[in-house]
Amino acid sequence: MAVSDHVDLSTFMEGVKKRNPGQTEFTQAVQEVAQDVFGFIADKEEYHSAQILRRMAEPDRVLSFRVCWEDDNHNIRVQRGWRVQNNNAIGPYKGGIRFHPSVTESVLKFLAFEQTFKNALTGLPMGGGKGGSNFNPRGKSDSEVMRFCQSFMTELYRHIGPDTDVPAGDIGVGGREIGYMFGQYKRITNRWEGVLTGKGIEYGGSQMRPEATGYGAVYFLRNMLKHQGHDVEGKTAVISGSGNVATHAAEKVTQLGGKVLTLSDSGGFIHDPDGISQEKIDWIKHLKTVKRGRISEYVDEFSSASYHEGERPWGVTCDLALPCATQNELNEDEAKMLVKNGVQGVSEGANMPTTLEGVHVFHDAKIMYGPGKAANAGGVAVSGLEMSQNAERISWNEERLGEMLTELMEGIHGKCVEYGDDGNGYVDYVKGANIAGFKKVADAMLAFGVV
Repeated sequence: MAVSDHVDLSTFMEGVKKRNPGQTEFTQAVQEVAQDVFGFIADKEEYHSAQILRRMAEPDRVLSFRVCWEDDNHNIRVQRGWRVQNNNAIGPYKGGIRFHPSVTESVLKFLAFEQTFKNALTGLPMGGGKGGSNFNPRGKSDSEVMRFCQSFMTELYRHIGPDTDVPAGDIGVGGREIGYMFGQYKRITNRWEGVLTGKGIEYGGSQMRPEATGYGAVYFLRNMLKHQGHDVEGKTAVISGSGNVATHAAEKVTQLGGKVLTLSDSGGFIHDPDGISQEKIDWIKHLKTVKRGRISEYVDEFSSASYHEGERPWGVTCDLALPCATQNELNEDEAKMLVKNGVQGVSEGANMPTTLEGVHVFHDAKIMYGPGKAANAGGVAVSGLEMSQNAERISWNEERLGEMLTELMEGIHGKCVEYGDDGNGYVDYVKGANIAGFKKVADAMLAFGVV
């Protein structure tokens, strides 16, 4: 096929949308990658003739299954579970499990697609996958969560393994849920193996895993700032979310001398002009993980803060922004607001939290913008290190893992600069991440032939 015969971006995306009707999150993720990759492969016939991008945008398999469980009142409940195994060209499928009412096949396909590129950027041998259910752990008893997790794993165990697919946690799936699922896997298979990451330290988990995603997003932000001759110290930051990623991002910003002004949950956000100190962060961690409370309770404890119900924090003037909650939480108007208020850098702790229109605002304004597939790759990187520790039956200490995480995030930043530097002092980190991730996976796929 001659280069002139290649389909253009719009034709390619029409095909993706036709094959995936109504799956807006997935098609958005493919569009965001394709618009950069198409330019890169324009004169590279090998990628065109092998239909590499078309194959990447078609998951290896999408597994859907029924999850039945009994609540505390002996009512039979039925949920739907999924595992999307997107691409294993460079290693076993790797990606989290999400329990949340918003989970759909489209959401999980987008996450698995993104995970493919994110995992490639780490340099570790991990393919891309994602799974979950529309089950909501909030308001459920420990016994109900346990019964659901056991039922979920009773089906999932058939499709995973340390050399096949290694799930981890995500929204709604923390140490408690991982423990219940791993226990069920062990009971069914009679094997102890590194089939899940994010496990407790007592049974094969890794030091630094809880901190890794949030810390990594801040390390990536620090690398972007350093590349421009700046630093985190003395800067103000707005952060969305109040879960594991957000609180650890806040913790690292504070450790590096920055001031965190906001955190949020689905109900609204808190604004503390005095700064959310380590003591306050510790209080929030206890609130969210032990009491399972709401961020609005913060203002009852700390009088310096105000609570803004039903709002997001992007209107608060800041130097740095870290969206760490969920997808599409920062839209075009909010991005314009951040730019107008002088934001210098944005680093995504969540997966695809900025809409395409918002990304274009940051790009047009030449704002340092770290996309999730690069900026929040620290979590899966340490998950990959947990896999290595499980395979070798060893355990690295926190200091060593901290060094490795720092090095991994520096490496990811370097790859983004390599493919995203426009030569005029601006780095398009989205373009850099997309091309670097694509090239690694694409070259592996070419080596395998048509499979």
